[in-house]
Order: sequence, then C-alpha cells, then structure tokens
Amino acid sequence: MELEDRVVAFAARCVKVCAALPVKNVGSSNFADQLFRSSTSVAANYAEACEAESGKDFVHKLKVAMKELSETRIWLKLIGESGYVEKTKLADLLSESKELSRILSASVITTKKKIGG
Repeated sequence: MELEDRVVAFAARCVKVCAALPVKNVGSSNFADQLFRSSTSVAANYAEACEAESGKDFVHKLKVAMKELSETRIWLKLIGESGYVEKTKLADLLSESKELSRILSASVITTKKKIGG
C-alpha cells in the first residue's frame, strides 16, 4: 500500500471512531471534533507535501503532518482512557500512528540531508 493510501485509510478509520462516540456523553462531541480535525489533517498535509514547491516546503509539510499525528494519538488515548471506546479497539490505530510518524520522520531526515538543512 502506498503511503498516501495509508494516511487516507488511517484518517478514515479515525473518522469511524468519531462516528462511534456516544453523542450524549460529556466531552465526547469535542473529542470527536478534535480527532476528526487532527486525523484528516494528516492526510491533507501529506498531500500538500507531495506537491511541495521546494525541499524545505516538503519538510515543513511533513513536520506539520507529524504534529497532527501526535495530536491524533493524544485524542485516541483520551477517548480510550475516558471509556468512550475500548482501549483494545484503539490499539491498532495508535500503532499505525506511530509507524506513520516513523516513516514521515525518516523522509524528513533523508530530505534534509539532500538539501543540506
């Protein structure tokens, strides 16, 4: 699976978590909104990085995507800790977010070496 497909699939799986959150519980709608925004932003920023105007722009966009992955991980952990979704059901998403972060980080390092930054 190509990286673009992975980040899109990751975002789509997070959107499904958002849809599964109980609407009437305190805070769940905020968690859903935040998770929706951060997870879909990962895919959007990756797409922007693929169309970057320069090596520096590419690195910047990937770093933004990495920050959004970090934020997404926190929302997933909060959702699990709050009992809205079983932690075991979130484990694969948490693992994928870490793997995606490692991949993007490696791309940042490689690109920085190439552009001398």
